[in-house]
Amino acid sequence: MASVLVVEDDQFVRSALIRHLTEATHTVRSVGTALEALREVAHFRFDVVILDLGLPDLDGSEALKMLRGITDVPVIIATARDDEAEIVRLLNDGADDYLVKPFSVEHLSARMAAVLRRSRAVAGAEPPPRVIQVGGLSIDPLRRQAELDGGRLDLTRREFDLLAFLAGRPGVVVPRKELLAEVWKQSYGDDQTIDVHLSWLRRKLGETAANPRYLHTLRGVGVKLEPPR
Repeated sequence: MASVLVVEDDQFVRSALIRHLTEATHTVRSVGTALEALREVAHFRFDVVILDLGLPDLDGSEALKMLRGITDVPVIIATARDDEAEIVRLLNDGADDYLVKPFSVEHLSARMAAVLRRSRAVAGAEPPPRVIQVGGLSIDPLRRQAELDGGRLDLTRREFDLLAFLAGRPGVVVPRKELLAEVWKQSYGDDQTIDVHLSWLRRKLGETAANPRYLHTLRGVGVKLEPPR
């Protein structure tokens, strides 16, 4: 059983989702706008959020970014849009999965089960170390804060996850498939997704691919993080 927040403005779709999820013994709360969704996650604990993109007050993609600013609750996007570029962008912005409308209740149940398995596995894992130190990098996984030579780094959620994952394995070359699986929680994806985030992260670390300090790419193999020599 899970606690689910349904964010859907179409009353017919909303009622159907509530009925199905309730019959599956989940606890369900529902809202029809992005602002109501933000208030809900600020006051209640949910195991998963099902988020429609076509909301009346704010596009769901913007709502996703705002949600990610206050919570790490798993988010499944429910959308009629099937543009691949937009789906990749939503996953990069913090969505954990997506479903293209119309979808069956069985499909939704399977996707929810997969997302919940991943989130509960992470929650049940051994707690991360208090602070990870690699050269001048200091990373606090619990507070989700990172510093370089004593200065605070302004990182997005995904940039922090990528940096923390690599820093937890200093000097180890991590294959791109493993990065997709562990950082993006995807079994497939485009190398460009990783390259873009590495580029953003390098810029904030004050380095470039041609002149790396911490992040080193081994072409055709993977990426590693190690302190400057």
